Amino acid sequence: MSSPVVTRFAPSPTGYLHIGGGRTALFNWLYARGRGGKFLLRIEDTDRERSTPQATAAILRGLTWLGLDWDGDVVSQFERRDRHAEVAHEMLARGTAYKCFSTQEEIATFRAAEEAAGRYPVFLSPWRDADPATHPDAPFAIRMKAPRSGETVIEDEVQGRVVIRNETLDDMIVLRSDGTPVYMLAVVVDDHDMGVTHVIRGDDHLNNAARQQMVYDAMGWQVPVWAHIPLIHGPDGKKLSKRHGATGVEEYQAMGYPAAGMRNYLTRLGWAKGDAEIFTSEEAMAMFDLSGIGRAPARLDFKKLENTCGHHMAMAGDAALLHELEAYLAAANRPALTGAQHERMVLALPFLKKSAKTFPELLEKAHFLMISRPVLRDEKAEAALDTVSRGILKSLTPRLQTASWTKDALEPILTEIAAENGIGFGKLAAPLRAAIAGRSVTPSVYDMMLAIGREETVARLLDAI
Repeated sequence: MSSPVVTRFAPSPTGYLHIGGGRTALFNWLYARGRGGKFLLRIEDTDRERSTPQATAAILRGLTWLGLDWDGDVVSQFERRDRHAEVAHEMLARGTAYKCFSTQEEIATFRAAEEAAGRYPVFLSPWRDADPATHPDAPFAIRMKAPRSGETVIEDEVQGRVVIRNETLDDMIVLRSDGTPVYMLAVVVDDHDMGVTHVIRGDDHLNNAARQQMVYDAMGWQVPVWAHIPLIHGPDGKKLSKRHGATGVEEYQAMGYPAAGMRNYLTRLGWAKGDAEIFTSEEAMAMFDLSGIGRAPARLDFKKLENTCGHHMAMAGDAALLHELEAYLAAANRPALTGAQHERMVLALPFLKKSAKTFPELLEKAHFLMISRPVLRDEKAEAALDTVSRGILKSLTPRLQTASWTKDALEPILTEIAAENGIGFGKLAAPLRAAIAGRSVTPSVYDMMLAIGREETVARLLDAI
């Protein structure tokens, strides 16, 4: 019986959560969740100078906004440094590593000589097979004994069979002379101890896989399934950077993209399953597999992102969408909804969400319910309120004061007023839009009236008259 799937996301807390990192986390999350496995989170904070608590908090916020929940506690790599050192000494005891007393100057001199001779500058330590009796009483690093000949083969689920000539790899230091473990050892020890079965990460780590696989072999541990995914590029095909726009996950929240749409878009960014384009996270979990990941870098397409998000806004439940809208306002440092705006938004969301792709776009369409009296009108709206139009609104207002406040009751009243004045409904709608919203382009007149209520509708019409 095969062991349960365990994946992990292991970012370095040196800044915000990059959108590429967000997609890597998403792929790990989908793969584990779709197989009833575990998705773990490890913060690789061994770089004490660059790692900050603020960056860790930003990573956690980004993952939480994306809706990626992890199992168990967040693991700190730095706090496990004693365990990493323990494994280095265990390798020493197993004979798969050795003490190296070479100084930095000796190593530099050796490499310079190799380069001068036209050879690959791989350092060959003179201490690899030295008699322990000859060891000096001096600081030493622990180096892993790498194979000197042959090949190391990485069977990668995305990149295919990757072959590295062992002669190009030196005996990697696993424990520095000051007793601190190196990152390449720490990653392997942590993944082994956490039971990680599948290492799904960016293909910028592919070169690390050969050395890390040697650590697994040196310890007699099971090598995980490797899957190195291509990076995300900008629309111009170049590595994604600030010049392309937002690169941090939290920036996308502040720009007003709904999280479900972002998850859907990132899932399709470099992965495909048949013709599937728009899907829920549950559907993605059922479909997602490593064979669907392409080898070529994916290109960020903001138009496609917006279209995907538009589908998800239309699909979203009203209560959940309202909650996310309020979270967006906080993330974007925009004013929170007032009590009245909140009540009106509850009534308006069912029609507003159908044509909005982002929260700023939704709020723009909701302008009529966000404003307060007196309504300020733009130039076109002001032109629609001529003397004749004001007279028509004046005859309409008393009928609205006593009407049942439903579309079925309001429609015949407005139709009747239009007929009495010898105009089509469009001619009546223009001054109504101007009076209610102060604009010439708005949602349906009926939708706006029902959302803001009788009292506010009549008050705005009276103001316009």
